[in-house]
Amino acid sequence: MNFTAQQIAGILEGDIVGNPEVEVSKLSKIEEGIEGSLTFLANPKYNSYIYSTKASITIVNKTFEPENELSTTLIKVDDAYQSFSKLLEYYNQVKLNKQGIEQPSFISDTAKMGSDIYIGAFSYISDNVTLGNNVKVFPNAYIGDNVTIGDNTIIFSGAKIYSESVIGNNCVINSGVIIGADGFGFVPDNEGEYSKIPQIGNVIIEDFVDVGAATTIDRATLGSTIIRRGVKLDNQIQIAHNVEIGKNTVIAAQTGVAGSAKIGENCLIGGQVGIAGHFVIGNNVRVQAQSGIGRHVKDNEILQGSPSFSFGDWNKSYVHFKNLPKIVKSINDLEKKINGNN
Repeated sequence: MNFTAQQIAGILEGDIVGNPEVEVSKLSKIEEGIEGSLTFLANPKYNSYIYSTKASITIVNKTFEPENELSTTLIKVDDAYQSFSKLLEYYNQVKLNKQGIEQPSFISDTAKMGSDIYIGAFSYISDNVTLGNNVKVFPNAYIGDNVTIGDNTIIFSGAKIYSESVIGNNCVINSGVIIGADGFGFVPDNEGEYSKIPQIGNVIIEDFVDVGAATTIDRATLGSTIIRRGVKLDNQIQIAHNVEIGKNTVIAAQTGVAGSAKIGENCLIGGQVGIAGHFVIGNNVRVQAQSGIGRHVKDNEILQGSPSFSFGDWNKSYVHFKNLPKIVKSINDLEKKINGNN
């Protein structure tokens, strides 16, 4: 899809310096710009590239004044970085603006669908599913019985939404995500064999939640596993049964959250963190990567280590951790001197 400088300037409310009819069809870094591409300049460290870039259009701050001749058309805006981000969002909306029902796909007669729906080929929409307006279900997705999905939500290829799950408005469910699989519930008998505990709850995902590729969110044993409004989950995260994650919390890749843990609002949790079951983590908590949480955590704590403890104490202790061989040697030398004197 091609856009002219005039069209882009209209979207960004910017001023054109150069050819308003020049067209672009792709995006590029300023140092790698080619003809027909759009780029931006926000960091003064990259100023030199604007004189050599082959990009057809460059978004710059209004304060930018060229010192040499330019071959690129400029669009001047108040904030080049924010404007480029806005344009990326607009471009992504246009790219994903698919509509219609592709074949072959299966849609149950009992499913209810809003307006401007897109159902990709080989998708399966089960009984009593409700899809809101402008929902996009990309190819090879599975939507189980009695699932409800709100307006403007995107389900990417290969995602699996098990029965009874509820997904809110303006969510993004990436490829390979599994929502509503059984939680890990088994009970041993007298012979040491395990029987499965039925998992009859569901998953509730509120509005504006992003779920990264290959992340799994298990259904509750009873009640609901709940992901609150605005939560952002990275790729390859495991959320166990009956977990609750508070609004606007962000969790990085490969983190595992065990059953019935409660995570508060506005938390930042690094990659490869392990959170044991049934513990409560407060609001505004920061957990550094590869930490292990095995206790209740108060509001505003910053943690690191496994088992984790105060981030400040961890940093002080690390000075000694890395010098431990020297410390041990010093102690041994002192013991030898003391024993020798005796």
